[in-house]
Amino acid sequence: MGLTYFKRFRMEAALRLDEQWSETLPEGYRFVVWEPSLLSVHAETKFLSFRSELDANVFPCLGELSGCLRLMTEISRKPGFLPEATWLVEYDGAGPHKREYCGTIQGIRDEASYGGIQNLGITPHHRGRGLGSALMRCALAGFHRAGLSRVYLEVTAQNEGAIRLYKRMGFKRARTTYKAVEVAYT
Repeated sequence: MGLTYFKRFRMEAALRLDEQWSETLPEGYRFVVWEPSLLSVHAETKFLSFRSELDANVFPCLGELSGCLRLMTEISRKPGFLPEATWLVEYDGAGPHKREYCGTIQGIRDEASYGGIQNLGITPHHRGRGLGSALMRCALAGFHRAGLSRVYLEVTAQNEGAIRLYKRMGFKRARTTYKAVEVAYT
C-alpha cells in the first residue's frame, strides 16, 4: 500500500439576482424534485454515474452502492441540506433503457451561506446530451430560491470535461488542494 495524491480544484461562481436559468431537457427526459423516498434512487444513480470513473479512486465510496447510500444519507441529514437544489433526471424512452434514472445532483448550504454542489453525475449511456448542464442550472436555480448569492463545488483536476462544463457555467478556480488516497501497488 502507498499514498497517491489527487489534485482537486475548488471552483466558485456568483449567482446574480437578475439571472434566469433555463431548465430544459431533451425529449424523453424529466426532472424529479427531491423527496426523502428517493434517497436510494439518488444513491444508485450516483453509483452508476461514478463507479468506473476517476472519482471512485479519489473517493472509494463512489465505487460501491453501499458507499453511495451512506454518502447520500449523510448529505440528506446535513443541517444545510437544500432539497430545492437536489434533483434527479429520469429517462422515459423506448427501447432497452425505458424508464430509468440517469442523473443526480445534491445541494447544501454551508456555514458561510454558500451553496455547495455535491456529486453532479450522469450515467454513461446518457452523457453528451446536455443533462449535466441542465441539472446544474436546476440546482443553481434552487440555490437562488434559497437566497444564496455564491456557490462552489470541488472537482478532480484530471476531470477535464467537468471543468469545461463548470467554466461555461461561470465557475472560476478559487483554490487548489490535494487529496491523499491509499492505493495498492501491483
